[in-house]
Amino acid sequence: MRLHNLRSRPGSRHRVKRLGCGESSGHGKTSGKGHKGQKARSGGSIRLGFEGGQMPLIRRLPKRGFNNAAFHKRYAIVNLDDLSAFKAGSVVTEQVLRELNLVRGHFVGIKILGDGELKHGLTVEADKVSAAAREKIEKAGGTITLREGGASKGLIRAAEKTGTSASEGSVEPGLQAAEKKKSSRRLPAKVKSGAKKKTSQES
Repeated sequence: MRLHNLRSRPGSRHRVKRLGCGESSGHGKTSGKGHKGQKARSGGSIRLGFEGGQMPLIRRLPKRGFNNAAFHKRYAIVNLDDLSAFKAGSVVTEQVLRELNLVRGHFVGIKILGDGELKHGLTVEADKVSAAAREKIEKAGGTITLREGGASKGLIRAAEKTGTSASEGSVEPGLQAAEKKKSSRRLPAKVKSGAKKKTSQES
């Protein structure tokens, strides 16, 4: 086999449709575009949802209530079956998962779910984890750490279980300041029952 012997596969190349060559070309006088009109013009097109000027469907339908779709947070789901492909003692991060195409696209974080079994210990970094997944990972001798916002929530829960204060160096300084500000608020002093307000005539 040499370069001059290479041929295209049958059917991969076909004749180009020649337009504007008259009625005998097989595509008619107007080359399949009909007579006049917006679609017959060069560059003329109709946008998606356009209904010729009448009220479009998206505006005819009633819209009521609050829609939470704009505020929905999408998490990339990773099951224990996916983590079993890593060697024992490996550190599993978002970058490693992306390199192996276990997660892809845009998302706000990674959530570990407990579908499957894990036979060896791994160090997993994620944003959320289910109770079943955490139990199986720790049972296999691994550890899991929550990133940023998830980490502070985990510390607060751990502090509640141990009975210690969550503000003793375990929570971010911003949360400490918010708690202190909240506790410093006091209700305005009530007017004594014996005191009488001055009327406009006494003044």
